[in-house]
Amino acid sequence: MHPRLLKTFLAVARNRNFTRAAEEVHLAQSSVSDQIQSLEAELGAALFIRSRSGLELTAAGEALRPYAEELLAIANEARAAVEAASVATAGTVTIGALETIASMKLPQWLPVFQRDHRDIDLRVKVEGSGDLTRKLETGEIDVAFCFDKGDLDERLAKRVISMEPLILITPPAQEASLKTSDLAAIASMNFVVTEVGCVYRHLFDKAFEASGTAAPKLAAEVGSIGTIARLVAARTGSSFVPRFAVADALHRGEIDEMPWPGPMRTASLVMIWRRRRVQPPALKLFLKFVSTGLAPAKSADARPRHAVPSPL
Repeated sequence: MHPRLLKTFLAVARNRNFTRAAEEVHLAQSSVSDQIQSLEAELGAALFIRSRSGLELTAAGEALRPYAEELLAIANEARAAVEAASVATAGTVTIGALETIASMKLPQWLPVFQRDHRDIDLRVKVEGSGDLTRKLETGEIDVAFCFDKGDLDERLAKRVISMEPLILITPPAQEASLKTSDLAAIASMNFVVTEVGCVYRHLFDKAFEASGTAAPKLAAEVGSIGTIARLVAARTGSSFVPRFAVADALHRGEIDEMPWPGPMRTASLVMIWRRRRVQPPALKLFLKFVSTGLAPAKSADARPRHAVPSPL
């Protein structure tokens, strides 16, 4: 089974459509169809069936998928090991991260690693949480920094980097009547949140669920924490976010903060990577650096500003 055919097979499995799969792997639709037919002929089994909602994997296709992912991952690892052994540099580590982590955390960490490992190239890709997991599985990135959602594939490993404080942010000089630690009163506020599927929306929903309080009214759903901070500053509503993600806006006095009075007061910022038989040398050094140099700790951004003490 040629890796090229397996890559196309996985693209079709993800997209459930030849046209979208062709766009992902940069081939003509007819080439994608031909490659799937070649793979089916080689294996002697149909891999897809058509349904009203698109292409579906057959039982044979479902059986092939994890092996295809593993074979491609091993091929990528072999290529990286050969490159590291045949060139002057020790290799490359491709890092994936949520936008806020990439902009607020990585600039603190990566220069420390680069100071002692100048022969290792670091590449950073900013992705959503779903894309980070997918790209780890396909080998497009080596390691991901994101928030722990709990649902981790057994082929992936993780390490907690820090426990990030979660806070309520409100418009500046918010009325005193809304500076409260009462969850029912907080739930009566209008909130600005990210879209469903985003890890920050997951934290928002989980926090209200854990407090036993009905979800509040939403003033707006947006695509980034930066937009949330600007909308809160413009008095569109309040929000519930990791503190470090809005630290700059807090420092400038554009928004105020309140401690979250519910039980879920922190979120685990984690590093995730693929379990491998042999780790590429550069990645092995990077994992060691993070494991020993970034021990689990309370975030440096934990000290509240403009905060109202909570009795809880």
